[in-house]
This record gives sequence, structure tokens and C-alpha cells, in this order.
Amino acid sequence: MPDSRVPRLRRFLVCEPRHFAVQYSINPWMHPDAPVDVDLAREQWQALIRAYRDHGHTVETVEPVAALPDMVFAANCALVLGGRVLGSLFHAPERRPESTAYDAWFEGAGYEVHRAESVCEGEGDLVPAGRFLLAGTGFRTTREAHRQAQEFFGVPVISLQLVDPRFYHMDTALFVLDDGEDGNIAYYPEAFSPGSRAALARLYPDAVIAGREDALAFGLNSVSDGRHVFISSRAKELADQLDRQGYVPVPLDLSEFQKAGGGIKCCTQELRP
Repeated sequence: MPDSRVPRLRRFLVCEPRHFAVQYSINPWMHPDAPVDVDLAREQWQALIRAYRDHGHTVETVEPVAALPDMVFAANCALVLGGRVLGSLFHAPERRPESTAYDAWFEGAGYEVHRAESVCEGEGDLVPAGRFLLAGTGFRTTREAHRQAQEFFGVPVISLQLVDPRFYHMDTALFVLDDGEDGNIAYYPEAFSPGSRAALARLYPDAVIAGREDALAFGLNSVSDGRHVFISSRAKELADQLDRQGYVPVPLDLSEFQKAGGGIKCCTQELRP
């Protein structure tokens, strides 16, 4: 393909994994008896941040809180769209205090935070995709939160049903490749109900389809700037597909974070102006 993909510079919010650990189990990936290598996790996270900055993106940081080991997963804290913030209300009691810490950062940065009225886990399940907001449900974020997001942002919401608990957030099974009304996505169909698969096939007939192995390697928990795709180094076939489509894969190893059910996108909140 011609070298025509154009990146858009992004602004990201992240949280250092200073206190990252697997201390409880709230998804099928989490096993408290499998210890995290904290030093390796820090090295992997720092490599992600360097990759973002090396490609011209701006990275902001929020101060981690000692009692909140999952706070590193910044994507779950909110959805920021058009400079407006819809804060999160976490499903698991263990994570609910994270909202207070993130809301304080947003307010300190000059944002007005609108609180979620029902369980809503930010970019984990709310994915801006051109003229739509793709919204996952089934394990965490509720359909009531989908309705609230549509009313708050004024963007048409497409509700999608997740059916496999290993893909408990939609950002583990789908990511957006391009901005704009005619943008494209990559996704793993088997993570979705039959009706949701049919809706995605109709909306995105040219979508990049990931296989099971790459999906389980967190290949779809990726971040694209429209040209560069920051992707799990283990999702080799998906990376090859993207390369053939004219994207530039940037492979990164976040294997320690997968012990908590997270990856590249989970660690990355986009601050959309």
C-alpha cells in the first residue's frame, strides 16, 4: 500500500505503576498467587511512555495512590471527549476510590467532571470512533451509562454486547485505527454477541479482524495515532495485517500488566480536546 497514513499527535494521561500489584481477582486474568515483577513492570511502562514521546505525543501523569494497585490503568478513569469529562463509577468496590484521585487531577487541570450515574468504566468500554461512540456492556459498563454518555456528549452511541469474560472491557477486543467519520477499526468478533458482530460488520466492512491467539495476547488493547499502532509484541499476525494495510506497528511488551488483565490501551487515557 502507498505510504499515505498520517498520524495525529495525541495527548495522553498515564499513571506510574509505583504501587502496581495483583492483590485481588476481579477478572479471569487476575491471580493473586502469581506475583508481579514490579521492577519489570516499571521498565515496561517506561518503554511505553518513551515510545509515545518518541513519536511526538504529549504525556501527562497523575500521582499514584499507594492503596490503589490498579490505578495504573488510566483508561478506565473517564472518557474525555470534546474537552468534556465523564468520570467513572467502577463495578468493583476495590477500584471505586480511583475515581476520586482521577477526578481531582482533571479538576486541577481545569476540566469540569461530570460524574457517572451508573457503572461506567471510561475508555474501557466507551470508544470514540468517528461520528459514533462505540459502547461495550455485559461485564462492567451498563446500558444506562451508554444512555448517559449519549446525552452528555451528544454523540450517537452504538451499544455492543460482550460475551466472553476474558474480554471484560471492550478495549481488550476492539480499537480504533483512524479518526474521522470514515475511520476504521480492528476487532475480535468472537468477543461479541451475534447481533453485535453483525452491527460491526455492517458499520466497518473493511475492519481488520484479529484471530484468537492475537486477541488473547492483548493485541487489540492497542493505541493508534492513525499511522503508528502501539501494539503487544506478542500479537505478531495482527501486526503483520496492519503493516500490509499501511500502518506502522510499534511492538511493546507489557506482559506484567496482562497478569491484571491490562495492556497498552488500559494504561493510556486520551485527553481529546
